[in-house]
Amino acid sequence: MKSNNKHLILLGIRGIPAQHGGFETFAQYLSAYLVLQGWKVTVYCQEEGNAAVWESEWNGIHRIHIPVSGSGAFSTIVFDLRSIIHSLRHEGIYLTLGYNTAVFNLLHKLKGKDNVINMDGIEWKRQKWGRGAKLWFWVNERFGCWFGSHLVADHPKIAEHLATRVSKDKITMIPYGAINILNADETVLERFGLEKNNYAILIARAEPENSILEVVTAFSVHSRGVKLVVLGNYSPENNAYHRAVINAASEEVVFLGAIYEEDIVNALRFYTRLYVHGHKVGGTNPSLVEAIGAGNAILAHDNEFNRWVAKEGAIYFSDIADASNIFDKIWSDDELVASLQSKSRINYDEHFQWDNILEQYQNLLLGNTFAK
Repeated sequence: MKSNNKHLILLGIRGIPAQHGGFETFAQYLSAYLVLQGWKVTVYCQEEGNAAVWESEWNGIHRIHIPVSGSGAFSTIVFDLRSIIHSLRHEGIYLTLGYNTAVFNLLHKLKGKDNVINMDGIEWKRQKWGRGAKLWFWVNERFGCWFGSHLVADHPKIAEHLATRVSKDKITMIPYGAINILNADETVLERFGLEKNNYAILIARAEPENSILEVVTAFSVHSRGVKLVVLGNYSPENNAYHRAVINAASEEVVFLGAIYEEDIVNALRFYTRLYVHGHKVGGTNPSLVEAIGAGNAILAHDNEFNRWVAKEGAIYFSDIADASNIFDKIWSDDELVASLQSKSRINYDEHFQWDNILEQYQNLLLGNTFAK
Protein backbone atom coordinates (compact mmCIF):
# COMPACT_ATOMS: atom_id res chain seq x y z
CA MET A 1 0.00 0.00 0.00
CA LYS A 2 1.25 3.47 -0.84
CA SER A 3 1.36 5.98 2.00
CA ASN A 4 -0.23 8.60 -0.27
CA ASN A 5 -3.34 6.43 -0.58
CA LYS A 6 -4.24 6.07 3.07
CA HIS A 7 -7.75 4.75 2.53
CA LEU A 8 -9.04 1.90 4.70
CA ILE A 9 -12.16 0.00 3.65
CA LEU A 10 -13.55 -1.85 6.67
CA LEU A 11 -15.79 -4.92 6.27
CA GLY A 12 -17.20 -7.74 8.38
CA ILE A 13 -19.10 -5.83 11.08
CA ARG A 14 -22.67 -4.59 11.38
CA GLY A 15 -21.50 -1.00 11.52
CA ILE A 16 -20.50 1.90 13.72
CA PRO A 17 -21.12 3.41 16.20
CA ALA A 18 -20.67 0.15 18.07
CA GLN A 19 -23.83 -1.60 19.24
CA HIS A 20 -23.23 -5.29 18.80
CA GLY A 21 -19.94 -6.44 20.31
CA GLY A 22 -16.17 -6.50 20.36
CA PHE A 23 -15.43 -6.19 16.67
CA GLU A 24 -17.70 -3.16 16.34
CA THR A 25 -16.01 -1.51 19.31
CA PHE A 26 -12.60 -2.19 17.82
CA ALA A 27 -13.72 -0.87 14.42
CA GLN A 28 -14.98 2.34 16.01
CA TYR A 29 -11.71 2.94 17.87
CA LEU A 30 -9.54 2.08 14.87
CA SER A 31 -11.56 4.24 12.49
CA ALA A 32 -11.42 7.26 14.78
CA TYR A 33 -7.69 6.76 15.34
CA LEU A 34 -6.89 6.50 11.63
CA VAL A 35 -8.96 9.57 10.77
CA LEU A 36 -6.83 11.54 13.23
CA GLN A 37 -3.75 10.14 11.47
CA GLY A 38 -4.93 11.54 8.13
CA TRP A 39 -6.61 8.45 6.70
CA LYS A 40 -9.84 8.22 4.78
CA VAL A 41 -11.93 5.44 6.37
CA THR A 42 -14.92 3.76 4.75
CA VAL A 43 -17.05 1.43 6.89
CA TYR A 44 -19.82 -0.83 5.58
CA CYS A 45 -22.92 -0.93 7.79
CA GLN A 46 -25.77 -3.45 7.78
CA GLU A 47 -29.31 -2.06 7.78
CA GLU A 48 -32.71 -3.76 7.72
CA GLY A 49 -35.08 -3.32 4.81
CA ASN A 50 -35.19 -3.24 1.03
CA ALA A 51 -34.10 0.34 0.35
CA ALA A 52 -31.27 1.33 -1.94
CA VAL A 53 -27.70 1.63 -0.72
CA TRP A 54 -27.09 4.98 0.98
CA GLU A 55 -24.11 6.81 2.43
CA SER A 56 -23.44 9.06 5.42
CA GLU A 57 -20.65 10.65 7.43
CA TRP A 58 -20.10 10.01 11.15
CA ASN A 59 -17.29 11.72 13.06
CA GLY A 60 -15.24 12.03 9.88
CA ILE A 61 -15.82 8.40 8.90
CA HIS A 62 -17.53 7.57 5.60
CA ARG A 63 -20.28 4.98 6.08
CA ILE A 64 -21.94 2.96 3.34
CA HIS A 65 -25.27 1.45 4.43
CA ILE A 66 -26.38 -1.81 2.80
CA PRO A 67 -30.03 -2.70 3.58
CA VAL A 68 -30.93 -6.41 3.68
CA SER A 69 -34.15 -8.15 4.63
CA GLY A 70 -34.27 -9.87 8.01
CA SER A 71 -31.88 -9.87 10.94
CA GLY A 72 -30.62 -13.46 11.25
CA ALA A 73 -27.50 -15.30 10.14
CA PHE A 74 -28.61 -15.59 6.51
CA SER A 75 -29.20 -11.85 6.23
CA THR A 76 -25.66 -11.27 7.54
CA ILE A 77 -24.29 -13.56 4.84
CA VAL A 78 -26.24 -11.62 2.22
CA PHE A 79 -24.95 -8.35 3.67
CA ASP A 80 -21.36 -9.57 3.57
CA LEU A 81 -21.68 -10.61 -0.06
CA ARG A 82 -23.34 -7.36 -1.13
CA SER A 83 -20.88 -5.19 0.77
CA ILE A 84 -17.88 -7.06 -0.66
CA ILE A 85 -19.17 -6.67 -4.20
CA HIS A 86 -19.87 -2.97 -3.60
CA SER A 87 -16.43 -2.47 -2.02
CA LEU A 88 -14.52 -3.58 -5.10
CA ARG A 89 -14.89 -0.08 -6.58
CA HIS A 90 -12.58 1.42 -3.97
CA GLU A 91 -8.85 1.96 -4.12
CA GLY A 92 -7.05 1.44 -0.83
CA ILE A 93 -6.48 -1.35 1.64
CA TYR A 94 -9.20 -3.59 3.03
CA LEU A 95 -9.59 -4.85 6.58
CA THR A 96 -12.09 -7.68 7.06
CA LEU A 97 -13.04 -8.50 10.65
CA GLY A 98 -13.76 -12.22 10.92
CA TYR A 99 -13.66 -15.09 8.45
CA ASN A 100 -17.27 -16.29 8.66
CA THR A 101 -17.91 -15.51 4.99
CA ALA A 102 -14.32 -15.59 3.74
CA VAL A 103 -15.39 -17.51 0.62
CA PHE A 104 -16.55 -14.16 -0.76
CA ASN A 105 -13.09 -12.64 -0.20
CA LEU A 106 -12.03 -14.53 -3.29
CA LEU A 107 -13.39 -11.48 -5.13
CA HIS A 108 -10.80 -9.24 -3.48
CA LYS A 109 -8.04 -11.65 -4.42
CA LEU A 110 -9.21 -11.87 -8.04
CA LYS A 111 -9.30 -8.06 -8.25
CA GLY A 112 -5.79 -7.75 -6.78
CA LYS A 113 -6.96 -5.95 -3.64
CA ASP A 114 -4.88 -5.93 -0.45
CA ASN A 115 -7.19 -7.47 2.16
CA VAL A 116 -6.06 -7.98 5.74
CA ILE A 117 -8.31 -10.44 7.60
CA ASN A 118 -8.57 -10.54 11.38
CA MET A 119 -9.18 -14.25 11.89
CA ASP A 120 -10.89 -13.94 15.29
CA GLY A 121 -11.21 -17.20 17.27
CA ILE A 122 -11.49 -20.84 16.25
CA GLU A 123 -15.21 -20.56 15.59
CA TRP A 124 -15.74 -24.12 14.37
CA LYS A 125 -14.71 -25.50 17.79
CA ARG A 126 -17.52 -23.75 19.66
CA GLN A 127 -20.03 -26.10 21.28
CA LYS A 128 -23.05 -24.01 20.34
CA TRP A 129 -22.84 -24.80 16.62
CA GLY A 130 -24.36 -27.81 14.90
CA ARG A 131 -22.45 -29.91 12.38
CA GLY A 132 -23.52 -27.84 9.39
CA ALA A 133 -22.44 -24.56 10.97
CA LYS A 134 -19.15 -26.05 12.17
CA LEU A 135 -18.40 -27.27 8.64
CA TRP A 136 -19.20 -23.81 7.24
CA PHE A 137 -16.79 -22.14 9.69
CA TRP A 138 -14.11 -24.81 9.18
CA VAL A 139 -14.17 -24.32 5.42
CA ASN A 140 -14.28 -20.53 5.65
CA GLU A 141 -11.34 -20.47 8.04
CA ARG A 142 -9.30 -22.05 5.27
CA PHE A 143 -10.71 -19.68 2.66
CA GLY A 144 -9.69 -16.78 4.89
CA CYS A 145 -6.16 -18.12 5.14
CA TRP A 146 -5.95 -18.56 1.35
CA PHE A 147 -7.73 -15.43 0.17
CA GLY A 148 -6.46 -12.93 2.73
CA SER A 149 -3.40 -10.89 1.72
CA HIS A 150 -2.29 -10.95 5.34
CA LEU A 151 -3.79 -12.38 8.54
CA VAL A 152 -4.11 -10.89 12.02
CA ALA A 153 -4.32 -13.20 15.04
CA ASP A 154 -5.44 -11.68 18.34
CA HIS A 155 -3.60 -14.26 20.46
CA PRO A 156 -0.31 -16.21 20.13
CA LYS A 157 -2.18 -19.53 20.21
CA ILE A 158 -4.43 -18.37 17.38
CA ALA A 159 -1.29 -17.42 15.44
CA GLU A 160 0.12 -20.90 16.07
CA HIS A 161 -3.12 -22.45 14.85
CA LEU A 162 -3.15 -20.36 11.68
CA ALA A 163 0.48 -21.30 11.03
CA THR A 164 -0.71 -24.86 10.44
CA ARG A 165 -2.67 -23.50 7.46
CA VAL A 166 -0.32 -20.88 5.96
CA SER A 167 3.22 -19.58 6.38
CA LYS A 168 3.80 -17.81 9.69
CA ASP A 169 5.22 -14.90 7.64
CA LYS A 170 1.65 -14.18 6.54
CA ILE A 171 0.48 -13.77 10.15
CA THR A 172 0.82 -10.84 12.57
CA MET A 173 -0.27 -11.15 16.21
CA ILE A 174 -2.05 -8.04 17.55
CA PRO A 175 -4.30 -8.46 20.61
CA TYR A 176 -7.53 -6.70 21.44
CA GLY A 177 -7.45 -3.53 23.55
CA ALA A 178 -9.56 -1.91 26.25
CA ILE A 179 -10.13 1.44 27.86
CA ASN A 180 -8.53 2.16 31.23
CA ILE A 181 -11.33 2.50 33.79
CA LEU A 182 -10.06 4.56 36.72
CA ASN A 183 -13.40 5.73 38.11
CA ALA A 184 -17.12 5.11 37.61
CA ASP A 185 -20.54 6.21 38.84
CA GLU A 186 -21.09 4.40 42.14
CA THR A 187 -24.80 5.30 42.17
CA VAL A 188 -25.28 2.68 39.44
CA LEU A 189 -24.93 0.02 42.15
CA GLU A 190 -27.94 1.35 44.05
CA ARG A 191 -30.15 0.74 41.03
CA PHE A 192 -29.38 -2.98 41.23
CA GLY A 193 -29.21 -3.36 45.00
CA LEU A 194 -25.46 -3.97 44.99
CA GLU A 195 -22.72 -2.91 47.37
CA LYS A 196 -19.21 -1.89 46.33
CA ASN A 197 -16.68 -4.74 46.64
CA ASN A 198 -19.39 -7.16 47.79
CA TYR A 199 -20.26 -9.01 44.60
CA ALA A 200 -18.68 -10.98 41.78
CA ILE A 201 -19.70 -10.43 38.17
CA LEU A 202 -19.87 -12.63 35.08
CA ILE A 203 -20.48 -11.08 31.65
CA ALA A 204 -20.84 -13.58 28.82
CA ARG A 205 -23.17 -15.07 26.27
CA ALA A 206 -25.26 -17.80 27.88
CA GLU A 207 -23.53 -20.74 26.20
CA PRO A 208 -22.01 -23.98 27.58
CA GLU A 209 -18.48 -23.15 26.41
CA ASN A 210 -18.46 -20.15 28.76
CA SER A 211 -18.75 -22.33 31.90
CA ILE A 212 -21.71 -20.39 33.24
CA LEU A 213 -23.45 -23.45 34.67
CA GLU A 214 -20.25 -24.51 36.44
CA VAL A 215 -19.65 -21.04 37.87
CA VAL A 216 -23.24 -20.60 39.09
CA THR A 217 -23.22 -24.08 40.61
CA ALA A 218 -19.90 -23.41 42.36
CA PHE A 219 -21.10 -20.12 43.79
CA SER A 220 -24.37 -21.65 44.97
CA VAL A 221 -23.01 -24.62 46.94
CA HIS A 222 -23.55 -22.69 50.17
CA SER A 223 -24.70 -19.30 51.40
CA ARG A 224 -21.98 -16.66 51.03
CA GLY A 225 -23.55 -13.40 52.17
CA VAL A 226 -22.49 -11.78 48.88
CA LYS A 227 -23.87 -11.80 45.35
CA LEU A 228 -22.91 -13.18 41.96
CA VAL A 229 -24.16 -10.84 39.23
CA VAL A 230 -24.76 -12.44 35.83
CA LEU A 231 -25.23 -10.32 32.70
CA GLY A 232 -26.70 -11.75 29.52
CA ASN A 233 -29.94 -12.81 27.88
CA TYR A 234 -31.60 -15.88 29.42
CA SER A 235 -34.73 -17.55 28.06
CA PRO A 236 -35.33 -20.59 30.31
CA GLU A 237 -38.67 -21.35 28.68
CA ASN A 238 -36.98 -21.87 25.29
CA ASN A 239 -33.44 -22.99 26.09
CA ALA A 240 -32.49 -26.04 28.15
CA TYR A 241 -29.04 -24.68 29.05
CA HIS A 242 -30.47 -21.37 30.24
CA ARG A 243 -32.99 -23.31 32.31
CA ALA A 244 -30.23 -25.42 33.88
CA VAL A 245 -28.25 -22.32 34.85
CA ILE A 246 -31.22 -20.65 36.51
CA ASN A 247 -32.24 -23.85 38.31
CA ALA A 248 -28.70 -24.18 39.69
CA ALA A 249 -28.65 -20.65 41.06
CA SER A 250 -29.09 -19.80 44.71
CA GLU A 251 -30.97 -16.70 45.82
CA GLU A 252 -27.64 -14.89 45.93
CA VAL A 253 -27.21 -15.13 42.14
CA VAL A 254 -28.68 -12.06 40.42
CA PHE A 255 -29.57 -12.16 36.73
CA LEU A 256 -29.64 -8.59 35.39
CA GLY A 257 -30.28 -9.45 31.74
CA ALA A 258 -28.32 -7.96 28.86
CA ILE A 259 -26.99 -4.45 29.54
CA TYR A 260 -25.39 -2.57 26.66
CA GLU A 261 -24.96 0.92 28.17
CA GLU A 262 -21.20 1.33 28.47
CA ASP A 263 -21.29 3.56 31.55
CA ILE A 264 -23.41 1.04 33.47
CA VAL A 265 -21.30 -1.97 32.52
CA ASN A 266 -18.09 -0.07 33.34
CA ALA A 267 -19.42 0.80 36.79
CA LEU A 268 -20.46 -2.79 37.48
CA ARG A 269 -16.98 -3.96 36.49
CA PHE A 270 -15.12 -1.24 38.36
CA TYR A 271 -16.76 -1.84 41.75
CA THR A 272 -16.79 -5.63 41.73
CA ARG A 273 -14.56 -7.66 44.03
CA LEU A 274 -14.10 -10.37 41.41
CA TYR A 275 -14.60 -10.69 37.67
CA VAL A 276 -15.44 -14.23 36.55
CA HIS A 277 -14.44 -15.42 33.07
CA GLY A 278 -15.39 -18.97 32.16
CA HIS A 279 -14.60 -18.95 28.42
CA LYS A 280 -12.94 -22.15 27.24
CA VAL A 281 -12.45 -21.29 23.55
CA GLY A 282 -11.16 -18.15 21.89
CA GLY A 283 -8.25 -15.79 21.58
CA THR A 284 -7.98 -12.43 23.31
CA ASN A 285 -11.57 -12.21 24.51
CA PRO A 286 -12.78 -8.58 24.63
CA SER A 287 -14.69 -9.00 27.89
CA LEU A 288 -11.63 -10.36 29.67
CA VAL A 289 -9.43 -7.54 28.37
CA GLU A 290 -12.04 -5.00 29.52
CA ALA A 291 -11.92 -6.53 33.01
CA ILE A 292 -8.15 -6.11 32.98
CA GLY A 293 -8.65 -2.48 31.93
CA ALA A 294 -10.90 -2.04 34.97
CA GLY A 295 -8.18 -3.40 37.25
CA ASN A 296 -10.24 -6.41 38.32
CA ALA A 297 -9.18 -9.40 40.32
CA ILE A 298 -10.13 -12.27 38.02
CA LEU A 299 -11.31 -15.86 38.32
CA ALA A 300 -10.76 -17.51 34.94
CA HIS A 301 -11.16 -20.93 33.41
CA ASP A 302 -7.77 -22.60 33.23
CA ASN A 303 -6.75 -22.76 29.58
CA GLU A 304 -3.92 -21.44 27.42
CA PHE A 305 -6.03 -18.62 25.99
CA ASN A 306 -7.02 -17.12 29.34
CA ARG A 307 -3.61 -17.62 30.96
CA TRP A 308 -1.84 -15.59 28.26
CA VAL A 309 -4.37 -12.75 28.51
CA ALA A 310 -4.96 -12.47 32.27
CA LYS A 311 -1.50 -13.60 33.38
CA GLU A 312 -0.89 -13.15 37.12
CA GLY A 313 -3.99 -11.01 37.59
CA ALA A 314 -6.17 -14.12 37.77
CA ILE A 315 -6.70 -17.29 39.76
CA TYR A 316 -7.63 -20.21 37.52
CA PHE A 317 -10.21 -22.95 37.97
CA SER A 318 -10.68 -26.28 36.23
CA ASP A 319 -13.90 -27.56 37.77
CA ILE A 320 -16.77 -26.70 40.12
CA ALA A 321 -14.82 -27.60 43.26
CA ASP A 322 -11.94 -25.33 42.23
CA ALA A 323 -14.26 -22.41 41.55
CA SER A 324 -16.14 -22.85 44.84
CA ASN A 325 -12.91 -22.90 46.85
CA ILE A 326 -11.66 -19.78 45.08
CA PHE A 327 -14.91 -17.94 45.83
CA ASP A 328 -14.31 -18.77 49.51
CA LYS A 329 -10.74 -17.53 49.34
CA ILE A 330 -11.55 -14.29 47.55
CA TRP A 331 -13.89 -13.13 50.32
CA SER A 332 -11.50 -14.07 53.10
CA ASP A 333 -8.24 -12.64 51.76
CA ASP A 334 -8.12 -8.89 51.11
CA GLU A 335 -4.40 -8.98 50.38
CA LEU A 336 -4.91 -11.54 47.64
CA VAL A 337 -7.59 -9.41 45.98
CA ALA A 338 -5.41 -6.29 46.15
CA SER A 339 -2.49 -8.20 44.64
CA LEU A 340 -4.59 -9.53 41.75
CA GLN A 341 -5.99 -6.06 41.08
CA SER A 342 -2.49 -4.54 41.01
CA LYS A 343 -1.24 -7.21 38.62
CA SER A 344 -4.18 -6.60 36.29
CA ARG A 345 -3.31 -2.89 36.19
CA ILE A 346 0.30 -3.70 35.30
CA ASN A 347 -0.85 -6.20 32.67
CA TYR A 348 -3.11 -3.60 31.09
CA ASP A 349 -0.40 -0.93 30.98
CA GLU A 350 2.08 -3.30 29.35
CA HIS A 351 -0.11 -5.09 26.82
CA PHE A 352 -3.65 -3.84 26.20
CA GLN A 353 -3.75 -0.04 25.87
CA TRP A 354 -5.75 0.99 22.81
CA ASP A 355 -3.22 3.54 21.59
CA ASN A 356 -0.55 0.87 21.38
CA ILE A 357 -2.89 -1.65 19.72
CA LEU A 358 -4.11 0.85 17.13
CA GLU A 359 -0.59 1.99 16.34
CA GLN A 360 0.34 -1.64 15.65
CA TYR A 361 -2.55 -1.88 13.20
CA GLN A 362 -1.53 1.30 11.41
CA ASN A 363 2.06 0.08 11.14
CA LEU A 364 0.82 -3.18 9.66
CA LEU A 365 -1.44 -1.43 7.16
CA LEU A 366 1.38 0.89 6.07
CA GLY A 367 3.98 -1.85 5.97
CA ASN A 368 3.16 -3.13 2.47
CA THR A 369 4.31 -6.61 3.51
CA PHE A 370 1.33 -8.48 2.13
CA ALA A 371 1.66 -11.62 0.08
CA LYS A 372 0.61 -11.38 -3.53
